[in-house]
Amino acid sequence: MKKLFLVAFLLGFAPIFAQETDIEDVELTPDNSWLKLGLTAGVPIGDANDASSFAFGADLRGQYLFNPNIAIGLASGYTHYFGKDNIDDFGVIPAAGFFRYYFTPDGLFLGVDLGYGFLANIDNNDGGLYVNPQIGYHNRDWNFYAYYQNTFAENELDIQNVGVGVTYNIRFN
Repeated sequence: MKKLFLVAFLLGFAPIFAQETDIEDVELTPDNSWLKLGLTAGVPIGDANDASSFAFGADLRGQYLFNPNIAIGLASGYTHYFGKDNIDDFGVIPAAGFFRYYFTPDGLFLGVDLGYGFLANIDNNDGGLYVNPQIGYHNRDWNFYAYYQNTFAENELDIQNVGVGVTYNIRFN
């Protein structure tokens, strides 16, 4: 069922990316491409709340801006969940693609990461579908956002947290 939702979501965005663009015509410039490095902090919810009291993470993204409003890219990083009640710490390492819609050059944005979340320090569970919707504020150099992160892991285990994040844009030259 989860895979069906993922395919339906991706097909819903297919018309946005169905532009006829020759790859040789794409030029990466400081105005359309950059790395985003940042930090996140969140509160575990659901299954994760039973085992963890706080989540802290690093965020790494490579972004390409199609036009002033639409961006795609690759996202990774690490979210560390601090264990509670004699439960060991654990983590999620995402390997995801992302989509962002910027309403204006400076201001509100909506985004979502979709991919696979690899679990660290959890026995008998490699991970699962990773989803991370975001809403936030951006300018040329910074992004400030609120997010909900969920890894739909194997054995009906959902690793979730809600929190805030900040990233700094490092421009390609």
